[in-house]
Amino acid sequence: MAFGQRREKLRAILSGSSCVHPGSVYDATSVRIAQDIGFEVGMFGGSVASLAVLGDPDIALITLTELAEQMRRMSRAASLPVLVDADHGYGNALNVRRTVQELEAAGAAGLTIEDTLLPQVFGAAKAQLISIEEGVGKMKAALDGRSEPSLVIVGRTGAASITSLDDAIDRARAYEAAGVDALFFTGIKSRAELEAIAAATRLPIVLGGAPEEMNLLDDLAGQRVRIALQSHAPFAAATQAVYETLKALREGHSSKSLKGLASPELTGRLTREADVKARITEFLGLKR
Repeated sequence: MAFGQRREKLRAILSGSSCVHPGSVYDATSVRIAQDIGFEVGMFGGSVASLAVLGDPDIALITLTELAEQMRRMSRAASLPVLVDADHGYGNALNVRRTVQELEAAGAAGLTIEDTLLPQVFGAAKAQLISIEEGVGKMKAALDGRSEPSLVIVGRTGAASITSLDDAIDRARAYEAAGVDALFFTGIKSRAELEAIAAATRLPIVLGGAPEEMNLLDDLAGQRVRIALQSHAPFAAATQAVYETLKALREGHSSKSLKGLASPELTGRLTREADVKARITEFLGLKR
């Protein structure tokens, strides 16, 4: 599927009337699994990007090049639309513009730009935000950086848990006026806060990190939430599975005794084995 079609699918979700959970994806196999299961959209979070590429926690160590390369690998592996957490855009507004260009070329269906001050400032124990004015400049630069209008640009703020709900609303309105396609909020703690945000803004909402009791999709849809993130549990599950498997092998257990391994049938489906064999026959002149 062409990149433009993926972006139009993401736009259809944002312009629809329902709320969906995205599949948390981080590499070629996980994005294929999410597509195989039937997720409408994938979410490539900054935290799992750092874990998958560097094995490091989410402290803004991953580079734009590393993020874009991982996105490119996923785009090649599956046609699932993927929304990418582009953090702060890897610098100032001009860096944001380049970030958009690189992720667009890598096949992202959309990306989020946040107003958190990153990386962490020396001596600052808590998260800080850039000014609204600088945030608006980043959003404008992001919009200017895309060459395909269908690429989705999402303005993100965590102000609700860092400064105040009123500040989050002010920032959202400013980013909305700048022309972003959707608004992403983290740190929302109650239904009342979400209702206040929905009443004060007009754009589709992406919600991250909300309390478990707020995750009823029909209720969220009524507040104009179109994508509601869940945890990045797939990466945690994969880490645990690899750890337990290697530990068992190290302790002398045979591979045949191990539980929870992917079957040859599942592995073959996810690696598109049948398609590869067909190409071998057609292009290499070999019989299957």
